[in-house]
Amino acid sequence: MRVLIVGSGGREHALAWALAASPLLTKLYVAPGNPGTATLAENVPISALDVAALVAFAVAEKLDLVVPGPEAPLVAGLADALAVAGIRCCGPTAAAAQLEGSKSFAKEICDAAGIPTAAWEQFTDSAAALDFVARRGAPIVIKADGLAAGKGVVVAATEDAAHAAIRAIMEDRDFGAAGARVVIEECLTGDEVSLFALCDGADAVLIGAAQDHKRAGDGDTGPNTGGMGAVSPPAGFDADAQARAVDVFIRPALAEMARRGTPFRGVLFAGLMLTPDGAKLIEYNVRFGDPEAQTLLPRLQTDLLPALLAACDGELKHISIKQGALATVSVVLAARGYPGVYEKGGVIGGLEAAAAVPHAAVFHAGTDIKEGVVVASGGRVLTACGTGATIAAARDAAYRAAHAVEWQAKIFRADIGLRALAAAP
Repeated sequence: MRVLIVGSGGREHALAWALAASPLLTKLYVAPGNPGTATLAENVPISALDVAALVAFAVAEKLDLVVPGPEAPLVAGLADALAVAGIRCCGPTAAAAQLEGSKSFAKEICDAAGIPTAAWEQFTDSAAALDFVARRGAPIVIKADGLAAGKGVVVAATEDAAHAAIRAIMEDRDFGAAGARVVIEECLTGDEVSLFALCDGADAVLIGAAQDHKRAGDGDTGPNTGGMGAVSPPAGFDADAQARAVDVFIRPALAEMARRGTPFRGVLFAGLMLTPDGAKLIEYNVRFGDPEAQTLLPRLQTDLLPALLAACDGELKHISIKQGALATVSVVLAARGYPGVYEKGGVIGGLEAAAAVPHAAVFHAGTDIKEGVVVASGGRVLTACGTGATIAAARDAAYRAAHAVEWQAKIFRADIGLRALAAAP
């Protein structure tokens, strides 16, 4: 099988690592890739957003499968264009990708399908949104409706903070066109978990679950980020609970999407809050998460490639995805200043030493090669992942790898996995 992965982050490096192990694979490409994916595949200098060039490459190379990593090319219609060219894509059409591309659309699907979620309202006028907050009070959640690279959500503890978020999103357009509409939700409390299922339009197979750590600082302090680390399996959300959640949050959404004539194929990621009243949906994403992919994929005992093909072909009824008994902990190494203005260009050393840590792996994200050395080029730069029979063992391996990386601007949270460790029997 000739396969192309689209994207350049840690998620895509983890996908390349998983697919490279398949005996079905004959050639693997990543566009545009990073220095980590270059050790497993051939990097192709095509932007993840250049749909026309990606399709032309897929046709020229007679690819059997395209696996999109990020959401933006899916919302831009990559799967649609590949379908016209007769090439399988393990990802949803642009219409189905609106489950992530529009938070109000996802909420409408939830209401139509009876999926538990936070009470919500949508606004295209900032004055009306400000008035709603004044009437409802705080805490309250403000979300840019469109794609905002995981940063368009503000959990406002006060009315003043909510008003500031509305003005920043709708009036100042901090997130561009994504802020033309906002969704305002009740603030749910509890533990947040990420549930992943592979879907073929009609059926779904559980991949697994992880718990992300969104805040920049230890103790869940500081601004929201794209994710600073993750743990799998999550405490208090075992395999039985995950299977039940697929029945509550995934299959009804698939049925409603199919009823609307926009069947969903690919990876569906349900962000859930485990509230005192039961699990409720926070949002849908239409792809693997990052760093959840780096955390989940090392746990799989199933060849991922046949499963992705079955999702494309409507044959998931013949597939089961098995998770190993191992636990995983992933720690994101970010650049000083992230998620704000961060430092770029620092030379990164110690990668061989980190990779040599037993039961650990390091996935590249925001890295580049300059004059023959690896340098930092993004906000989230590397992910150190550890596996072990217990959360404690996995956490130890991940942090040993994280400490082995030598880079002056390196920052990371020191508490990834501590809550899961405290909850472990």
